[in-house]
Amino acid sequence: MAVFFKNSMLLTLVSALLVGFLSVSCLAELQHFEHSVKADGSLSFLVVGDWGRRGRYNQSEVAFQMGIVGEKLDIDFVISTGDNFYDDGLTGVDDPAFHESFTDIYTAPSLQKQWYNVLGNHDYRGDVEAQLSPILTKMDSRWLCLRSYILNAGPEMAEFFFVDTTPFVTKYFTDPEDHDYDWKSILPRKKYIKNLLMEVESALRESTAKWKIVVGHHTIKSAGHHGNTDELDVHLLPILQAYDVDLYINGHDHCLEHISSTESPTQFLTSGGGSKAWKGDVSWWNPQEMKFYHDGQGFMSVQMTQTEVDIKFYDVFGNVLHKWSTSKQLSSAI
Repeated sequence: MAVFFKNSMLLTLVSALLVGFLSVSCLAELQHFEHSVKADGSLSFLVVGDWGRRGRYNQSEVAFQMGIVGEKLDIDFVISTGDNFYDDGLTGVDDPAFHESFTDIYTAPSLQKQWYNVLGNHDYRGDVEAQLSPILTKMDSRWLCLRSYILNAGPEMAEFFFVDTTPFVTKYFTDPEDHDYDWKSILPRKKYIKNLLMEVESALRESTAKWKIVVGHHTIKSAGHHGNTDELDVHLLPILQAYDVDLYINGHDHCLEHISSTESPTQFLTSGGGSKAWKGDVSWWNPQEMKFYHDGQGFMSVQMTQTEVDIKFYDVFGNVLHKWSTSKQLSSAI
């Protein structure tokens, strides 16, 4: 049964990725994936970002601790917040960095689960289509990467909206410095962004999930090196607020961070400590909103049920640095 499920899952993912590969520029409708919850109705997963450095900058040490925590929590999957391969993405589907930074690093038994990935700005400096290719999924069945997509977990319990945030950032187009970005299937940019925002808003509007979680690479609120992403603050944040998104999870800033908002109940969670971190690179933030900041490597865990969400941040040694929980009442049947 387990072998049949694994093979069926692989075929489903490969087929879906092929469809996405061929029609990504259309964005007619965001692709949907399903992931079962545990028998008791709970769900647990890890979040790591900004990691792909062939084990260097403590990537291997973070991966080791992820394996320990993943086993303890019996995780269902892993979310990557992007910048999967440094410094310039993948050169193609045969780039050894895929194995050297992913397959050969995250080897713990507990991490042999589905990985749901988004692209970061460093990934766009390489061959983007390589990371989207079903060939990578054939090489490592854990790998799933699309530009934007939706994941449903459990019957109306949690819905994850993965958003391709890199095309929003104007400076990558107007001042790319010495970097070459792979904008195939993105141009014309304004149309791409408009269609993506329409699809995200439509999906959030129609969602009946108890918990709504949006995942992107770039920050919306951050006290780290990059700070706030103005384009997301203008275009994406109003949508999150309008449809009561519970969590916005991102990477980009190489730190661990939790910021709340006085404007909405949305929590802003940065998990970008998968490898190289920026010590001491932090700006002042309103202490009423800043719940936690760690300028070092680490990762995040999320445990959830229909009524509760528990979040923890871990450092490179596996120590719990910050905890946060919230709850909702079950809807009464009428």
